[in-house]
Amino acid sequence: MCRQRGRVAMSSRYQPPVTVTPAMLSLVAGICERIGRWSVTGENVMSPQLRRGNRIRTIQASLAIENNTLSVEQVTAVLEGKRVLGLPREIQEVRNAFAAYEQLPLWRVASVNDLLGAHGLLMAGLVDEAGTLRSGGVGIYHGDTLVHMAPPAKQLDRLLHDLLAWLESTPLHPLIASCVFHYEFEFIHPFSDGNGRMGRLWQTLVLSQWQPALAWLPVETVVRDRQAAYYAALAESDRVAQATPFVEFMLAALLAAMDEAVTDQVSDQVSDQVKRLLKALAPNGAVKAEDLMLNLGLSHRATFRSNYLNPALQGGLIEMTHPDSPRSPVQKYRLTNKGRALLTRKKAS
Repeated sequence: MCRQRGRVAMSSRYQPPVTVTPAMLSLVAGICERIGRWSVTGENVMSPQLRRGNRIRTIQASLAIENNTLSVEQVTAVLEGKRVLGLPREIQEVRNAFAAYEQLPLWRVASVNDLLGAHGLLMAGLVDEAGTLRSGGVGIYHGDTLVHMAPPAKQLDRLLHDLLAWLESTPLHPLIASCVFHYEFEFIHPFSDGNGRMGRLWQTLVLSQWQPALAWLPVETVVRDRQAAYYAALAESDRVAQATPFVEFMLAALLAAMDEAVTDQVSDQVSDQVKRLLKALAPNGAVKAEDLMLNLGLSHRATFRSNYLNPALQGGLIEMTHPDSPRSPVQKYRLTNKGRALLTRKKAS
């Protein structure tokens, strides 16, 4: 109650309550380090196929959080214009979400009109109030228990203008600011439906205008996999009356999504020969080159080294057991953490 009263009294210079913690700064540093590495290595240059794949995964995961049951394969089929056995509403949600994410480059993060237009696209044909603020009160329930009562409808226009004005002018790092916005948006709950997917969409917009490559980061897949923790972080932020717990959760999700995206990018670029080599190493620990060739059914050493061994070493997917003595007679090769992550990721997909 005190938190809501504070909001009513504040002007457009409202400052969302949040405490910047050492955990936040550590996560921001980790994300920025990875972005810096992307810039140096070119890992952020995703192929068109991987960008589309990430966009599909983003849409499927964000809708799955809202109980849409379509799989990645079904979402892909819908976007390719194929017939899909599914509920008409769920198919419409997919089409709407794809249309909304495709418009990301055109929207301004601080524009109420753009935010309303995004909701109109996202919820077209799904709710009567698509593209308009809710006209009635709304409560969030867990089972039969009321866990959050959103502000009254008559306050929504001012609250959104205040929040977006803050977002445009805040000195907070964009990573932190985007997470604070996401929480505050869910607290206000400005629409009759679609608030969760809108909050995630708009945070992606904020991040993409800071670092364009983040437009293709499927953080929603991590949120879906940690869905209970996502709602717990929202509830804890409500309880302590500030965004801090939710910001820490979302920064951790962003960091995890970046690591997964790098693995996906590596997988997209790795040759079939290198993939075969990694699979041959996976169950065997450290293996001599001769044994690897035997396992792969190869007899030509030069071909093995140029097409299999050297690319895997250069990509950091395998390593020597005796790196200081490359020609050692006891030299063996084993998977790195990067190589293991690649194999694990491919199995999961």
